[in-house]
Amino acid sequence: MIAHQRTLPAYVRHLLRGGVALLMCTPMSAFGDDAPVQTSTNDTQNQPDASKAKQLGNITVTAQSRTQQMEQVPIPLQIITSKQIDTQAATDLSKISLFVPGLVVDGSQPTQPSYSLRGISTSDFGIGTESAVGVYIDGVYAARSGGALLAFNDIDRIEVLKGPQGTLFGRNAAGGAISIVTNEPTDTFEGKATVRIGNEGEHYESALVNLPLAKDMALRVSVLDNQSDGWIRDQANGQHYGKNDDWGSRIVYRWNITPDTRVLWSWDYERLNQPPRPAIGLIPLSNDTNQRPPFPPNAASYLNPLTAPLYNDAIQASEWRHFDDSTLIIDHSFAWGSFTSTTAWRHFNTFNDEDNDGTDHIVSYLDTANIEHNNSYYQEFKLSGDNDLMDWVSGVSFYSEQARQTSQVNTNTSSLDTLAQNVDGIGLPLTDITQGLQALGLPFNLLGDPWREEISNDGNFKAYAAFGDVIWHVNDKLDITTGLRYTEDQKDFTWYTPPRQATAFDQTVAELVSTGVYGLLPPQAQQALAAFGGNIVFPNAVGEWVPVHHTWHDFSPRLVGSYRFTPNVMAYLSATKGYKAGGYNSLQVGSLYAPEKVWNYEGGIKMVVPQYNLLFNTSVYYYRYSNLQSSVLNPNSSGSGVPFYTVMTSDQHANGVDMDAQWEPSDALRLNATMAYIDSTYIRGVSTSGVVLDGQPTGEPLFSSTVGFDYTWHGVYRGDLELNMQYAYRGHTRCNADSEFQGNCFSTAAFSIGTSQQRTDARLDWHTPDQRWGVGLYVNNMFNKRYVLGIGNDTTDDFGTPYATITPPRTYGVELRTKF
Repeated sequence: MIAHQRTLPAYVRHLLRGGVALLMCTPMSAFGDDAPVQTSTNDTQNQPDASKAKQLGNITVTAQSRTQQMEQVPIPLQIITSKQIDTQAATDLSKISLFVPGLVVDGSQPTQPSYSLRGISTSDFGIGTESAVGVYIDGVYAARSGGALLAFNDIDRIEVLKGPQGTLFGRNAAGGAISIVTNEPTDTFEGKATVRIGNEGEHYESALVNLPLAKDMALRVSVLDNQSDGWIRDQANGQHYGKNDDWGSRIVYRWNITPDTRVLWSWDYERLNQPPRPAIGLIPLSNDTNQRPPFPPNAASYLNPLTAPLYNDAIQASEWRHFDDSTLIIDHSFAWGSFTSTTAWRHFNTFNDEDNDGTDHIVSYLDTANIEHNNSYYQEFKLSGDNDLMDWVSGVSFYSEQARQTSQVNTNTSSLDTLAQNVDGIGLPLTDITQGLQALGLPFNLLGDPWREEISNDGNFKAYAAFGDVIWHVNDKLDITTGLRYTEDQKDFTWYTPPRQATAFDQTVAELVSTGVYGLLPPQAQQALAAFGGNIVFPNAVGEWVPVHHTWHDFSPRLVGSYRFTPNVMAYLSATKGYKAGGYNSLQVGSLYAPEKVWNYEGGIKMVVPQYNLLFNTSVYYYRYSNLQSSVLNPNSSGSGVPFYTVMTSDQHANGVDMDAQWEPSDALRLNATMAYIDSTYIRGVSTSGVVLDGQPTGEPLFSSTVGFDYTWHGVYRGDLELNMQYAYRGHTRCNADSEFQGNCFSTAAFSIGTSQQRTDARLDWHTPDQRWGVGLYVNNMFNKRYVLGIGNDTTDDFGTPYATITPPRTYGVELRTKF
């Protein structure tokens, strides 16, 4: 039954028509709507249909901890539907985030991903800090990044909520929230299978079956396997990088105990095991692996990493993850509302060891490893209800996490000799001593011996919260929303730096001492050997346990006013606060970071225009962020002269605009466009390199957008032939005085970093009208646009070995599907 639609004033219709025409002429984002396309054989198929227009926004979301239609929610959000995921053959969120303007998900290291939303980001690879963008899977917070980027497995939709969501989602959603919603078992028998075969040896298989077990029970089981040969090859050892090797399964059980009581239990498992991210060296070197790179490196001679050969020699090179989680949801309906209990347990182990010098030369060898073990438990009790006066939700939650992390640096004594020459300016002491001893006929060699240093961290974190949110129905047009969450964070954190491991080197020195040769060495040589007797990379608090404990409290309110001018036009104003708990730098003993806080002020319009089968949403906002924690390269974080990634704090603010349009001019054609404008600058900030950043841009591009279309030909070989194309654009990095050192902005004759990025995805798909059979041809990054993402300068000022990371090439393939 369609409600009577009011006719918009003529000036509003003309404004919308001109605004949408303008949007369609600029690069903008993928829509998300799985509403079925209706086949029409009469002459009225191209006429405006109010029901079609209503369907454009008829996506059920839980963005406000309630079940609502997308167009009723006074929050700027973008939906990624299961159809969009399948159309673009995306296997995880990083493969499709470019089509959500304002969102950046770096999945080049799936065990250490980073998230950025509206310019707010935290590269969370240490257990002492957490991301400012919260990731939630079926309402359960994925606290640690090691388990936050999982392969898509039976996904219903992804809700990307922009702006702070502290009141509704809790701590660590200060920059926004990504809510991943999976499918639940249904009462209908269902099964489907998908097979993709593509370039670079890609083969992907997924299958699911939905089984009604009894009148009140159902079981849903899904599996996936994603494999490929990789897109880049090491020229020295033949190892392929850029591989996929991911296997996952999901089991969901539903039992309706009574008509008012439901139990929903799920189990997820994932096994990932693949080579690490390739590090492409920028310095041209000979095949002599004992050749030291020129120091300092000359940027004018840098190779183009898009065409340069790959030489990575990390001995333990691998990235793997074993992940399990279980979630139990029990809900019960009362006459006055409903009660929901959510209990969740998550566990994962990760290992990521990668090359950090981009060469296979023993005299500049360096690799780093991140090893994590994590267990977390979450319990939430929620009450909700609605009546003529209000729609309310309230609850309490408890979160507990036990996390362990080991940060390793693996090198050798030949590389440390290079460090002594380049950083300390004392020549090559171990080389000189070795050559001197061997010239005397003494069989001692101090070079090439393995050397490992590490820092271990233990974290025990607890968070308690109570929240309430009420939508007050002032009248049939005006709603006022008031919400408040109280959070208490308790954190225990420990650093431990063991003595360095250099067994072979220590044994040689011991032999020098026992044979009396050590006493015959010149004083300078003895001093040099003594300098190598302890930690060099992590020299602070060696052998000591350094524990700390902190407690933080926060109140996160929100106030929203929304007014419905007509049944199809709603405007809103909001003020919301976000909060992120304080934390620690895993690599810096005794460090402490205060909590982050952000206030966001926003106004927007959401409308459906039946006359044009059009949906149009827009919002403008301003936020002020205090004490933002950012992962940056510190030129001398440990006092050893060896750069490491640490955490910088700053105050930032931004103003911006979001726009989203979907238009269905005919039964066969659907158009979409999305745009984000962000002007983000530092209020206060001093980089670890000493640069004052006050008033400078944070690096976030001003403009990003996507635009696309979907066209269907009906009755093609007794089925439908569908063409879908999506184009994404992300503007150039807005550089500041620290961008070049951080490797975010750089330009040589060979290549540039920080340029704008473009990507075009396309699919031609045939399927039967009932979707029982389907075959598709897909291509992602159709025009093979490749970019240099950044330079790793962590070995530039010590070994003279900068390296780069790049985007993968075009992928394409054929897909076969069946559904029963």
